[in-house]
Amino acid sequence: MAKLLRIGMLCLCCLCARAEGVSITYALVSGDNDPHWPYIQALLQLACSEMGQRCALLAARDMNQGRAMEQMQRPDSRVDLFWGMTSRERERKLLTVRIPLDKGLIGWRVPLINADRPQLFKSVKTLPQLAAFRAGQGQDWPDTQILQHAGLPVLTSPDYPNLFSMLRQHRYDYFPRSVIEVQQELESPNSKGLMLDPYLLLHYPTAFYFFVSPQRPELARMLQQGLEKGVRDGSFEQLFKAFNSDHLRELKLSGRAIIELPNPLLPEATPLARRELWFHP
Repeated sequence: MAKLLRIGMLCLCCLCARAEGVSITYALVSGDNDPHWPYIQALLQLACSEMGQRCALLAARDMNQGRAMEQMQRPDSRVDLFWGMTSRERERKLLTVRIPLDKGLIGWRVPLINADRPQLFKSVKTLPQLAAFRAGQGQDWPDTQILQHAGLPVLTSPDYPNLFSMLRQHRYDYFPRSVIEVQQELESPNSKGLMLDPYLLLHYPTAFYFFVSPQRPELARMLQQGLEKGVRDGSFEQLFKAFNSDHLRELKLSGRAIIELPNPLLPEATPLARRELWFHP
């Protein structure tokens, strides 16, 4: 209830803003069940409110991240924005709002596994041991390249919901999910027959950003400035804790074996030196 109240207050601030308003058409790349959307919506409204803007959010559906990127690069693009993990390619082709929306939590991963294999990773402690199992990932996700670069076998699909049914069918062994999305995914019908592995925690340094169409530089500037203001006045941190603190405690991360993976896709401009932007477990 407290979380919904905070979102409502942010939305009210936007509706009462003195500006004429800004239209933002976003690509809902993971469909209606995108576990990131409630938090992302709150962050968009926070950025708009901090800049005194009234923002109208409109969804462009039925596209994965690769298609969203293609659409956003067109001169006649009707898609303004999507959110996702950074890579050198994405930052080269799109405008990057370089505030890690999740404070780096997207790089902390716990495996979804079949409920009929609860002890799958009980004895796995090292990267070579993990390489005996096959992961599932989105075809156009940067995570796929990160896992492959570390020597881990990966089976891909262009369709996010299909990855859950593929896991149930034992077409691969585990689905690494970020600690900020896995709890909501477990509550979805997609996860019937699946469970959260209690033994492993994967980590690679990365950031989850807003990416904006090159046709909307004013939108990228507004979001960057609005989020920066939210960081300075503490409202960004309040939202982060409201949406993430409870499920981070529930995951009991401290008792897991951590396997570190390098990230060859991490751009040099990633603001790793700004400690206030990152979660420190």
